[in-house]
Amino acid sequence: MTNAAQKFGTDPAEVTRLPAHEVIYRELRDLVLYGDLAPGQAVTINGLAERLGAGVTPIREAIRRLISGGALEFQGNRRVSVPILSAAHIGELIVARQWLDPHLMARATLRASAGDICTLERLDADLDAAITLGDLHGYLRLNYRFHSEIYKLADAPILADLADGLWLRFGPSLRVVCGRMGTQNLPDKHKEALVAMRDGDADAAARAITEDVIQGMEQVRQGL
Repeated sequence: MTNAAQKFGTDPAEVTRLPAHEVIYRELRDLVLYGDLAPGQAVTINGLAERLGAGVTPIREAIRRLISGGALEFQGNRRVSVPILSAAHIGELIVARQWLDPHLMARATLRASAGDICTLERLDADLDAAITLGDLHGYLRLNYRFHSEIYKLADAPILADLADGLWLRFGPSLRVVCGRMGTQNLPDKHKEALVAMRDGDADAAARAITEDVIQGMEQVRQGL
């Protein structure tokens, strides 16, 4: 599997078909999503180009896309940074996720096959292992992949894009908070949600993921 495929969790053949500028965008997006660029940390366009082994033009295009989604902001002098979340910002994110995630989970529950649920269970088991090992980076990637898989199963691409975009807003701060607290203090409601999915109970699955979202976002608010 190529490095890019490992990063994106996608089929290597799919990654090789992506245009070069899309690969660069996804690599920069991952730096933001998983907190490798810390909130408030200013970085130069040239520095990012060197870090990703890319030309300045695709880096500028990737930055433009991330700025349009609120994941980056210009600082002047060819520098950008990840925005620092305020308490009010986190409150807005909680409101948005409290509606989007349960709705997508309910749709996913009604559409998921037994194989789909097995995939989610494997991701959750790997997530538990990352927590036990204190693997912060593994935890962040697997937690995102678990939720992202639910978004895909929901078969609601517009809503899924909105939900996915929210992760770019709080992901960097989640990395900061998890780094301070350690992985042992990161409980979730994934297993309750998976049991409900197995039972085909969309309402129960939605309630479990609502609790999961509130619990996680409140940890971010308190940690910051």
